[in-house]
Amino acid sequence: MRTVNLEPPAEIGVRDGLAYALFLPSGAPRGGVVVLHGAGSAKESHYDFARRCRTYGFAAVAFDQRGHGASVGALDGRAVADIATMAGVMPQGLPLALRGSSMGGYLALVAADAVGADAVVAICPASADGLRRGLRDGRFPFRAAEPGLDAFLAEHDELSAAEALRVPVLLLHAEADEVVPVAHSRELHELCEHSRLVVVPGGHHRSIQHDDELQDLSVRFVRKAFGGRS
Repeated sequence: MRTVNLEPPAEIGVRDGLAYALFLPSGAPRGGVVVLHGAGSAKESHYDFARRCRTYGFAAVAFDQRGHGASVGALDGRAVADIATMAGVMPQGLPLALRGSSMGGYLALVAADAVGADAVVAICPASADGLRRGLRDGRFPFRAAEPGLDAFLAEHDELSAAEALRVPVLLLHAEADEVVPVAHSRELHELCEHSRLVVVPGGHHRSIQHDDELQDLSVRFVRKAFGGRS
């Protein structure tokens, strides 16, 4: 396990209404990672992973999705376009990875092809159906433009997206996840052509996100995927 550089972000800003924090390594970046938080979370919750990316020589950007934190507006059908916008904050021409947790894991899967990602890490990824139920039942503590977001979720099925992906995908899931059943990641693993599934005994929905060993595993997975980029 590497010692993580705890320096603050290289840049904190806003682009197209999206509040972000950019982390840059000391030398030329080997690649870039967009970090996607879950429902009701914020960019600051994933600074630890962005710092770990920086330690491995990658640029990383963590941002508040719409409806969360300091970003403008409500979460809606612009989610994939917003991820592309945040990828544009990092130095251009780098291989790109998406790393997301829960709702962020879902978005990483459905956005990967559209933004040209070279690798995906999805932690306890939510399903479109589960997100639609949560939206309908009012269970989410974020601002949502419900018609637009519901339409987006209906149009972006993570199972179909996973089956179509041709880039390496790492799925991490806690066996005792009480929010998203581990069976969902097992199904995604069967559909993904190039995937690895790690099921962690016990745990809960948020237990994997900040585990040092699994963060190192994730960044090493991304590094290997970038090494195989044509």
